[in-house]
Amino acid sequence: MRAPSILAAISALFLSACSTAGNPLGGLDTRQNAGPCPTAGALYEASRVVEFEETDADVVGYRNITFSGEITGVRLYCRYVEDDPLLAEIEIDFSLGKGQAGSANTKQYTYWVAVMRRNSRVLEKQYFTIDADFRRERIVTKRELVNRIFIPRVDRTISGANFEVLVGFELTEDQAEFNKQGQRFRLDAGG
Repeated sequence: MRAPSILAAISALFLSACSTAGNPLGGLDTRQNAGPCPTAGALYEASRVVEFEETDADVVGYRNITFSGEITGVRLYCRYVEDDPLLAEIEIDFSLGKGQAGSANTKQYTYWVAVMRRNSRVLEKQYFTIDADFRRERIVTKRELVNRIFIPRVDRTISGANFEVLVGFELTEDQAEFNKQGQRFRLDAGG
């Protein structure tokens, strides 16, 4: 009688391990979320970065661009149940490019992830880097996963909908001004 109970235990363990497939946050907890996840997205003014070689500021064109980057997608996954803390992770898609004036074959980009009260103040902001290698291609796409994002939910009455998670590139004043003027540059658009 002992052999069937051992087999049943092994089968149950094997089946429970299979149930983690498709769960971005991992783990075996299959309880339903107590509420919605926070909204997530790229801050429009910081969703792209364009770097120019040192030239006359009035002469901006395709030929003097060294590197560019754009955040092309953002997805947030969260998990909370009852009074448990709200734990999230975010996937960010990047399109990174080397322009005609770019001389290096590698480039490191800095980006940030900020947790905010919805339409209000920043509660936490963390900085990260992503490396691009342009030895084979002028345009590189990458996906980054930032996990262990904690949303400061006090108790079960606070919904994830009260928060948002925003991402963006760390920009210089000139880059921010370039973006505010609505100027666009895409390496795959020609030039």
